[in-house]
Amino acid sequence: MRTSNRYIVLVIFLLIVFSLFIYNFYYSKDDLCQEEVFVVSRGDNFLQVSEKLHQRKLIKSPIYFQAYLLITGNHRNLKAGSYLINSCSSIAEISQKIIQGKIAQKRFTIIEGWNTTQIAEYLSELDLIDYDKFVNLSGNSDNFKEYFDFIKDIPEKSSLEGYLFPDTYFIPLDATEEEIIKIVLSNFELKTKERRDEYQGSFFDIIIVASLIEKEVQSYQDKGIVSGIIQKRMEIGMPLQIDATISYITGKRTTRISISETQIDSPYNTYRYKGLPIGPIANPGIESIKAALEPIESDYLFYLSKPDGETVFSRNLEEHNIAKNRYLR
Repeated sequence: MRTSNRYIVLVIFLLIVFSLFIYNFYYSKDDLCQEEVFVVSRGDNFLQVSEKLHQRKLIKSPIYFQAYLLITGNHRNLKAGSYLINSCSSIAEISQKIIQGKIAQKRFTIIEGWNTTQIAEYLSELDLIDYDKFVNLSGNSDNFKEYFDFIKDIPEKSSLEGYLFPDTYFIPLDATEEEIIKIVLSNFELKTKERRDEYQGSFFDIIIVASLIEKEVQSYQDKGIVSGIIQKRMEIGMPLQIDATISYITGKRTTRISISETQIDSPYNTYRYKGLPIGPIANPGIESIKAALEPIESDYLFYLSKPDGETVFSRNLEEHNIAKNRYLR
């Protein structure tokens, strides 16, 4: 009798497995597919998840979903998060996605030299953030000092300009503005750690110089030379006179500035005030940061960028004026 009971249980088990197989690969399919973001909340058990999937019409039967999880022993392994679920996916495919935590993600790329406003506009266009929330959060680095030690080098209430590291990111679809900024800052922390550990001075100043270099020149070799020119001008007490700082003040996305704009009273104006501006003017990439740390000595004291992006260096004002008349008229 005991043997026959075991036989019956085995037959029932095999029938369930077979029916799941058939359902999984045939009955679960549908000609009209729909793909939706499905959220598994923290604390949801497999019964609740299966019911939600059924209510959203992403699966045809919660019972088969539940049975699959129980048979595979994964009913306690569902992970919270937002998932992109296709109604034409099999129960196995949907289950494995949630078991493995393959949450829905969105890709975005921060370009080297973008300032914080440009980043906010871009992320807003992708519907990843609320523009005002992002700007307000990134506008005060104090909001993140408890999470990152390197931010302690930034003056109080200064923005995160310069620290939103240019790179390609993959983030959860439901990431908040704060979470996105933390992801980007974590990348800055990782990519600059070795250089920050080695540098003995103010890394905030390095980021300022790197942001100037990023906006002024293109090639790595030229960045190193311009870094040396910036250092030399500061040593002799000569204004940096960097056009990109004026564009940052005015918000114009052009390298052409007027004489009247060079007289704007702003701590970012490197024509009016000697030394570095009060903060970074863009978010530099790793090449510009490296160039700021490793300035190249040269005989040059002036430089300009031709319309094609090539940098022309000059040793004195006379040579510089000749270059301006030749390339910028």
